[in-house]
Amino acid sequence: MEAYGGQEGPKTTPLQSQSKKTPPGNSFKGKIIEYSFWLLKQGYAESTIKGHAKLLRILVKRGASLFDPESMKETIAKQEWCNGRKGNAVDAYSGFLRMLGKRWQPPKYKRIRKLPFIPTENEIDQLIAGCGDRTATLLQLLKETGIRIGEAWRLQWTEVDFISNAVRITPEKGSNARIFKLSGKLMAMLTARQQRTKRKRVFGECMKGQRRTFERQRQRISKKLKNPRISQITFHTFRHWKATMEYHRTKDILHVMQLLGHKNIHNTLVYTQLVDFGDDEYTAKVAHSIEEDKQLIEAGFEYVTERDSYKVYRKRK
Repeated sequence: MEAYGGQEGPKTTPLQSQSKKTPPGNSFKGKIIEYSFWLLKQGYAESTIKGHAKLLRILVKRGASLFDPESMKETIAKQEWCNGRKGNAVDAYSGFLRMLGKRWQPPKYKRIRKLPFIPTENEIDQLIAGCGDRTATLLQLLKETGIRIGEAWRLQWTEVDFISNAVRITPEKGSNARIFKLSGKLMAMLTARQQRTKRKRVFGECMKGQRRTFERQRQRISKKLKNPRISQITFHTFRHWKATMEYHRTKDILHVMQLLGHKNIHNTLVYTQLVDFGDDEYTAKVAHSIEEDKQLIEAGFEYVTERDSYKVYRKRK
C-alpha cells in the first residue's frame, strides 16, 4: 500500500495524478456514492454511512480534492469545527482511502469530551406535550428507553408487543439488543399511531424530515415557554437524561450499561458525574388502590414502603 506525507520529495503520487484528471464538481458525487455502498458492504451503520458521505461532500464543496490527501488535510484544518467533528472528517477520508487501497498520514485531533446537557424532567415533559402526535410518541419512547434515535427510527411494528407492553430494540453501533417494558401512556400513543399508518416502520421513512419538524416544534415551544434550555434538547439528550436518572436511582453502573447497550463500561461511567441532585428532594404520594398504584408507576414514581395497607411512592422533584 502507498503512504502519503512521507519525505520522498515533490514526486506526484498516483492518487494526486488521478485528482488532476478528475474535474471538480458533480464528478465527485459518484465516487462518494460508491464509498457509501462500500461502507454498507463492510457492515457500517446507516447513520455512520450518511455521516461520512456528508462530511466528504462538505469538504469537497469547500475546496478539497477528493483524490489529494494533502488538500483534504488542509481543508479540514481550516474548518471552524470542534476537534471531534474534525476527527470524524479524518475517519471519513481514511475510510475512503481504504476503499481505494490507499493510505495517508492522517492529522491527529484530540477529542475533548464535554459533559452533556441534562434538562429537568419537567422540561422534557413540556417539550413532549407541545409536539405533534408522531413527534411526541417518538420523544416519549426515547424518554422511557434511552435508545438511540437510529434505533428508534428503524423500529418496526413487529417489534412492538402490544400484549406484554414491551418493545424489542435492534441495536446499532455494535450495541447489545435490549427489551424494554413501556408505560400505559406510551402504549396508548403507539396504538393510536398504528391505527393511523400502514407503514412497516413505526415512525415512517423520512428521518431527515422528522428531524426538521422536531427542531421547528422545539423552537416554538422554547419561545412560548420563554425557556431557552428547551431549545438545547436534542434526540440524543433523551439518552443522556435516561442514563443519568437511572444511575442516580439505582447507583448501579452495570444496570445503566445494560440499559444503554454499551459494551465498554468506560462509555457509561460519564453518567456518574452529570447531575448534582443536592439534598435529593422528593414528592411523596400514597396509593389507595391497584389503579392508583398503576397510575403512580406510569407517572415515574417508585415504590418505597407500605403502611396500614397503603403503599407509599416517591418521585424526585
